[in-house]
Amino acid sequence: MSEQQQLTYIKQLIQQSQLAQAMQQASALVSTCSAEIRVEALYMLAVAQRLSMRYEEALLTIESVLEHSPNHARAYQERGYCEQALNRTLPAASAFYRATQINPALLSAWRALLPLYESLSNQPAVKIATEQVEYLHSLPKQVLGALDLMYEGKLSLADKVCRQYLQQQKHQRDAMLCLAQIGIQMKVYSEAEFILESCVELHTDFFAASLELIKLYAKQAKFADALTLIERSLDKFNHHPQLVVARASALVGVGELNEAIAIYQQVLKKDDKQYAINLLLGHAYKAKGEFTEAITQYQHAYQNRHDLGDAFWSLANTKTYRFTEQEVAHMQEQVYAPDVAIDDRIHFAFALGKALEDRQQYDESFRYYAQGNALKSSVSGYDIARTEAYIDGIIEHFTPALFEHHGGAGCSDDAPIFIVGLPRAGSTLLEQILASHSQVDGTMELHNILSLAARLQKRGYPQGMAELPSDYLRRFGEQFIEQTQVYRQGAAYFIDKMPNNFMHVGLIKLILPNAKVIDARREPMACCFSGFKQLFGEGQEFTYSLNAIGRYYQAYVKLMKHWDKVLPGFVLRVQHEDVIDDLEGQVRRILDYCGLPFEQSCLYYYNTERTIKTPSSEQVRQPIFRSAMQQWQHFDDHLTELKSALKTG
Repeated sequence: MSEQQQLTYIKQLIQQSQLAQAMQQASALVSTCSAEIRVEALYMLAVAQRLSMRYEEALLTIESVLEHSPNHARAYQERGYCEQALNRTLPAASAFYRATQINPALLSAWRALLPLYESLSNQPAVKIATEQVEYLHSLPKQVLGALDLMYEGKLSLADKVCRQYLQQQKHQRDAMLCLAQIGIQMKVYSEAEFILESCVELHTDFFAASLELIKLYAKQAKFADALTLIERSLDKFNHHPQLVVARASALVGVGELNEAIAIYQQVLKKDDKQYAINLLLGHAYKAKGEFTEAITQYQHAYQNRHDLGDAFWSLANTKTYRFTEQEVAHMQEQVYAPDVAIDDRIHFAFALGKALEDRQQYDESFRYYAQGNALKSSVSGYDIARTEAYIDGIIEHFTPALFEHHGGAGCSDDAPIFIVGLPRAGSTLLEQILASHSQVDGTMELHNILSLAARLQKRGYPQGMAELPSDYLRRFGEQFIEQTQVYRQGAAYFIDKMPNNFMHVGLIKLILPNAKVIDARREPMACCFSGFKQLFGEGQEFTYSLNAIGRYYQAYVKLMKHWDKVLPGFVLRVQHEDVIDDLEGQVRRILDYCGLPFEQSCLYYYNTERTIKTPSSEQVRQPIFRSAMQQWQHFDDHLTELKSALKTG
């Protein structure tokens, strides 16, 4: 039998209550199978042990499962059953709770939680669990099954199950919402958006769909669309607290920070123990440049929830905060605590890396950076080979012939200035310099080009670009100008600093032939290690492995060489180290490329007040400094894998 067939056989033995044989078969499979199968074989072994009332053995097996797969919801559920059988109420409740946080569709875990919460007289938790049990029980069986598969990471199967049900029950609201959520997990945002917009239109009183669409708009930085839907929904849903908070977050997105801050403060007046609001308020203050207030809110957040790793990482991510001895000790305790969620452990690990780096304890610092990256990699599933293949496809299909074929077809507007490259390469500094010019608006990392590329994949992107009607390119360019208008403040030019747009320079040329593109380049070791140390809010999964980030950098350089070859003169390369060594010379060079007159304010960029939401927000509010140029050398002994990937000595 194949390994998968052996797993199926073990499951059948458990269903037939042949537990001794199931344990024997599972133990044998664990000792011989591949790493991928081992997790499920261990899980089956734990189930058989628990059903055989060998609870302590089962708990040890569950620890092995979680060591290999930290987000295994059903392993936590098994732990809950074992602890419950051993009359350990609090550990049982904690385990079932963790299972439901990882997989909110796990109905059996929610049902198990209810009597435990009742025995603990935790009425708020009883209310939440009761509502969730009722909601999950109300779902069509196929939709619940699809949701369960989605949370287990089996996205293709979940998508198939959900679509089959919708073929029978067209426009069923829960199935439409489920299919959109699966699409979001698969990062097929344009399709998910269409499904949710249709669902909201068809089912006007379906709050969950409206809220999911608002979240998706925000994820794509479509904050104006989010605000429009929120304003339509507030009265309809009786000013639901989640809508109020979503409105504040969308206002942050469009740069209306004072109004957003006022809303967050009003929410906290009603209940000052809301750690999530503390975090959001801290982020708003940070974007505004009010770091003292931001730090206070982050501290309130972890005081309201001691295992909130995000609060400690947010403090570290100010880049200027210095942790106390007590805070470091607390983080070191939490990062290994068995009941701390993996996302919090990731945040704690990255925060500890920064805290110990600031103390010049470089070996210990790297250990925590490596731990945080390993945990993040374990849940991201990123494969650098797919990115390399994608970039090879772009190089193959974006040829001189393609640009000649579509020559002059795009929108002629010359307002956009794109800053591309890798994260942590100095793009925020270039943006701040340009945004200090009277004729240039700074915006943010806009998702519009990435969304367009995702939409075009249905037509075969990049291979199908030659067959695309030329008039589409003009319309795409006009849409970009129209959709980004909300982020502008009236200047003639504006910046989009989404770094990942380097993959789509060719697409930018086709739809906006008069746009400017600046490639923010940084010395590879410094750039890659800075990325490895950074925990990004979303995306940039390639940064969580030294090998992956090194290979990604190589692929990026390869693609930029291609753009230089097929689009000579279209991209201006700006080396970060050159900006540090000769600020005025590089500023004049950049402004000349953009067709802008020199303005002294660009040299004093740190005096420009504007919303900045990237990790470099504090650094670019200061004059040029050199301290980060060689930071990676403190970690040199640990970077052999990165050097190998970069093919450096």
